Amino acid sequence: MKLIGNLQQFGRALMLPMIILPAASVFLFLATLPWGAWGMAPMGGHFQKAGEILFYVLPFLFAVGVALGITGNAGAAGMAALAGMFIYTAITGSFSDLEIQPTVLIGVLIGLTAGYSYEQFKEFKLPEYIQFFGGPRFVPLFVSFLTVAFSIIMVEIAPSIQTGMARLGDAVSMAGGFGVFLYGFIYRILVVFGLHHLVSHVFWFQVGAYETAGGTTVYGDLPRFFAGDPTAGVFMAGMYPIMMFALPAISLAIIQEAREDLKPKIRKTFLSAAMASFLTGVTEPVEFAFMFVAPYLFVIHAALSGIVMWVTYELGIRHGFSFSGGAFDFIINLHLSTKGWLLIPIGIVTGIVYYVLFRWAIRRFRIPTPGREEGSQLDDWAGDIPYRAPLILQAIGGKDNIIQMEACITRLRLKLANDKLLDINALRGLGAAGVIRLGGGNVQVVFGTFSELIREEMVKALKRDLTRVQFSSPVQGRMIPLEEVPDQIFAAQLVGQGVAFMPERGEVVSPVNGEVIHLHASKHAIGIRTPEGLEVLLHIGIDTSLLKGEGFTSYVQEGDQVAPGQLLVRFDMMYIRSASTSLATPMVITNPEKVRSWSYAPFRGVKKGQASVMSVVLEERNGGGEKP
Repeated sequence: MKLIGNLQQFGRALMLPMIILPAASVFLFLATLPWGAWGMAPMGGHFQKAGEILFYVLPFLFAVGVALGITGNAGAAGMAALAGMFIYTAITGSFSDLEIQPTVLIGVLIGLTAGYSYEQFKEFKLPEYIQFFGGPRFVPLFVSFLTVAFSIIMVEIAPSIQTGMARLGDAVSMAGGFGVFLYGFIYRILVVFGLHHLVSHVFWFQVGAYETAGGTTVYGDLPRFFAGDPTAGVFMAGMYPIMMFALPAISLAIIQEAREDLKPKIRKTFLSAAMASFLTGVTEPVEFAFMFVAPYLFVIHAALSGIVMWVTYELGIRHGFSFSGGAFDFIINLHLSTKGWLLIPIGIVTGIVYYVLFRWAIRRFRIPTPGREEGSQLDDWAGDIPYRAPLILQAIGGKDNIIQMEACITRLRLKLANDKLLDINALRGLGAAGVIRLGGGNVQVVFGTFSELIREEMVKALKRDLTRVQFSSPVQGRMIPLEEVPDQIFAAQLVGQGVAFMPERGEVVSPVNGEVIHLHASKHAIGIRTPEGLEVLLHIGIDTSLLKGEGFTSYVQEGDQVAPGQLLVRFDMMYIRSASTSLATPMVITNPEKVRSWSYAPFRGVKKGQASVMSVVLEERNGGGEKP
């Protein structure tokens, strides 16, 4: 499992240098515009050069990007990788009869070497009089010498490697449409684990060779496509119908099958997800809506993806993209494609097939997609990320549980000290579309395209040394605003400020660490004082004091120390529902003057003991607003 964790980190690192490719494709598109007719003839040449240079230095970008990606943006690793690439280019270009050009594969290897060397030597100690060269400063020195040795070896073996790469491209071509189908199927399956970049990298940047008019040889489906190779685009063209039509069709099916009362919110959420897939090719927010509740349907989706790629191959369609198969890439790269316009009718047919299939499957097998039952929900995150970040932090076990935290386009990639502390229900309640455990403490949490912003806010929360108290759910049921409690005293916050719950089971557990300071004689109300001095009141039901303890059984007494999730009271739901005004159970802080700010999770179903339903920051202490 540790291997899978390392692979997911490597896959994320491979994505980092690719963020520059959209700029390259845009420049090449702008170069085709009629600048001469507009009196700005040199502009076309400028844009052409700008686009070409980014592809030319792609190996250097991958070297630096991979080194930074696997070390958490360590500058010494990035500098070591860049120095290594310069050394490699100089040696292989000066002492070989064969023109050896740096490839993306070489960039990845040198980036991995730099990153691994940094992890090994970042705390390397030398004698005091030369310690200046110890620690991170030793990394560029070590990698430079290592690259010299590697470059000398490459001078001797490069001809064989280049021949092998060409033969690999020929072997892949011989597999024909079935090989393209397998690629599409495997790629889609690996999306589940966030490892799809590993297989795509091989085909996009290594398989196949093409010599440009200028005599430069480029490798891989993607660089060859932008270099003008008419045979390139095999492993990219078939993705357009899936990104632009199939995933939006699934979104429409989910919207149509949602309950009428939830349909407005589901429509807003999934129309946004559909547009993200259509325009940018980001598919995970839609795929994770059914991946966990119907994995067999995801396998069918993967197979259909492969079939579509096979069809586009057999029809001779060749199209490519700089980043992902969305409409933006489709339009700006259409001038380089072969029969690219055919992807539109193919996409329409694909969308219809997906829509009919998913509507039938959701209804026939009662799949609990969002809007049908309580489950994974995608949320409108705009303006809400700073508010939820502390709650997400608690749901993953708190800052002490985090060893490493990174983010890619659609997911947080975490290395946790103990992944058993992860509260999946809380994360889903906070907007996660899915949570994937890869073993060894490696976890992925899919939040969609806001994942990077969430990571940044979580980093800010980790840096702030504020006194924060986190609350878990005291019951299983539905969390509601305090204002909805059918009691004017609680609704007007005269007792205190907080939230309330509509219980579904007759058990109440502690939401916090603390001491039981009050247990009402009728056992319907419990007061807990936290170590920070907050006084928390749990009031089971409305007007339940009139029951004089009938239907309640307490499991603690005044003076007891309690922890989150510890059983406090059991109660007879049927009896109390019939004998009281309401089962609404407020959880309020009765000394709210101690609180500076409040954060609440979305008001929806919660599990007993679920983390991150409420978070508060205490008022300033010692005049600084931070811990003394």
